Amino acid sequence: MPLTLAQASTIVDVALKTGRDANFHPLTVAVLDGGGHLVAFKREDKSGILRFDIAFGKAWGALGMGFGSRTAAARAGKQQTFYTVLASVSQGRLVPVPGGVLVRDAAGDMIGAVGISGDTSVNDEKCAVAGIEAAGLKADPGSDAG
Repeated sequence: MPLTLAQASTIVDVALKTGRDANFHPLTVAVLDGGGHLVAFKREDKSGILRFDIAFGKAWGALGMGFGSRTAAARAGKQQTFYTVLASVSQGRLVPVPGGVLVRDAAGDMIGAVGISGDTSVNDEKCAVAGIEAAGLKADPGSDAG
């Protein structure tokens, strides 16, 4: 079952509300489908101009690698040459820091990813997970084990 616009909209709105309720810095949220296409996007007032690129890169990198950006962050420190190559082949679209969370359906199949930028990476990730779960889907942020 593909990620729907209704689900993506719920993810964005709940992620932003989670950030507001916690008094996080202004957030930017990008939701991609399983093919890496942008389905939904919102940028809060006063969010920096690079935040879309960072949010998109977190989600796109998670999709491209097949694991959440938390795992990418853990691996990047251990495999610097490999991640330098990934940055090149992805034309700079891969952002290996927490905040890129895979979206899985009830069967566990990957159907998209969410990327958030604006606060700390850990807080960005919390908002993504809250949005995904509110849409009735499974969040897969990856692990620190790499």
